[in-house]
Amino acid sequence: MASWVVRLCVLLLSVVISCCKAKRDAVLYCSACSAIVEEMSFSISQVDPKKTVNVGGFRLSPDGSMQDKKIPLARSEMHLSDLLDGLCDRMGDYALHNDPDSGEKRYRRFAPREGQTMTDLPDFKHFKFEGPEANALKFACETVREELEDDIISLFQKDSQDVQQELCRNISGYCRDGGSVNEEL
Repeated sequence: MASWVVRLCVLLLSVVISCCKAKRDAVLYCSACSAIVEEMSFSISQVDPKKTVNVGGFRLSPDGSMQDKKIPLARSEMHLSDLLDGLCDRMGDYALHNDPDSGEKRYRRFAPREGQTMTDLPDFKHFKFEGPEANALKFACETVREELEDDIISLFQKDSQDVQQELCRNISGYCRDGGSVNEEL
């Protein structure tokens, strides 16, 4: 009799938990994933392509030579991990943007980068800088980074062609439901 009551309680508890799971905001998480890819791509492009790092076991082979190889610093796991560590702090340069033509809402970068002019950025009057949306992107970025860190590093190490498509749609599914992955984010 007691095991029947315990099973019923466990069943009810699992039903309540599954019903109460918070649904993730598709626009927020798609934008966070896209912003991570964009920030990583920009940071990698700023590294001198001539800089390399030695990787390998640093073990001596039977003939006395050391087997290691040089890879570009920008694509090394160590460098990519370092880039990911401070990445979400830059989400303060993004805000919720409401496209006046399509009515589409997504987070976009509003702050210019070094060498970028203000004419390259959208009009400020369509951004929402206040409210709960202001800090939500940083939280979503940290969540996405924690969940997908290995995939992010793997894709950038391989220098995949369309990292946004692969990461944000195929691997994570954050941009699956018509959430746009825009290259100009």
